Amino acid sequence: MPPKLDPFTAAPAQMKAWRSASMAIAASIEPSLVSLVEIRSSQINSCANCLNMHTVFARERGETEQRIYLLSAWREAPCYSDRERAALGWTEALTRLSESAELEVERKALAAHFTEEEQVKLTLMINVINGWNRLAVGFGLWIDPAAVRAMAQTPAQ
Repeated sequence: MPPKLDPFTAAPAQMKAWRSASMAIAASIEPSLVSLVEIRSSQINSCANCLNMHTVFARERGETEQRIYLLSAWREAPCYSDRERAALGWTEALTRLSESAELEVERKALAAHFTEEEQVKLTLMINVINGWNRLAVGFGLWIDPAAVRAMAQTPAQ
C-alpha cells in the first residue's frame, strides 16, 4: 500500500535534518533503552510501521522475544530492570501527556535512575519516536526495515 503522502519526497531537506537529529539522539542512549522506548511508544500510538521496524532492530541488537512480547505489560513483568522501568514510565507519561496524572511520580522515578543529562537525552528520544509515529500514522507510511537500514548507511548531510 503506497503512503498517502511521502514526506521524504515532499520535504527532503527537512526530512534529512529530522533523520540526522533522530540518529544522533538515538546514538546518545544505550541501544537497549532506545529499543524499549521505540517499541513502547509505538504500541501506545498504534504505529504498525514503527512496531514492525523497531522490533526487527531490537532483535538484531539482542533483545529477547520475551521482553518484546511483554512490553505492553511491563509493569507486571519481572524481566525489566528498575532503570528500564523508570524509562518506560517516563515514555508512557510523555506519550500520553494529556492523559497523565502521574507525571510527578514518573519524574521522581526517572531522577532516581538517570542523571540530568540522561533525562534530557531520554526525553529527546521519546520525542523522536513520537514524531516518527505521527509521521508514519499520519501519512500512512510503511517502510521495510531493510530500506531503513540502507538509508542509515547513507550519510544524512
